[in-house]
Amino acid sequence: MIPNQVSSEPQPDIDEPPFDISGQAGRHPYTNPNDDFFQTGELYHRVMTDEDRDHLIVNITSHLCNAQKRIQLRQTALFYKADPEYGQRVAKGLALDVNEVEHLAEMSQEERVKATAQ
Repeated sequence: MIPNQVSSEPQPDIDEPPFDISGQAGRHPYTNPNDDFFQTGELYHRVMTDEDRDHLIVNITSHLCNAQKRIQLRQTALFYKADPEYGQRVAKGLALDVNEVEHLAEMSQEERVKATAQ
């Protein structure tokens, strides 16, 4: 598999079988109401100064500009999910269509991978 194309869903066919402890035990997906983007968005929006955010955008765009466009779109959509301004600024810095990035951010990971497969 190519990075960013691996499903994060549990794969029951490769799970360890349940075993006795004092009753049945098995592996179950961990669920938490927090998502993967909240802390990043808070850091970007509430903790960083304007200057910090400017430096971050320059650092990201100066490195991500060398990646394939499909990877730029996927990653920028993740930045958008953390904070819309964050994603918009990275998109603009990479000359990506902000509307396309926003649309990709609304998709699941699997849908995003399919939409950007080239």
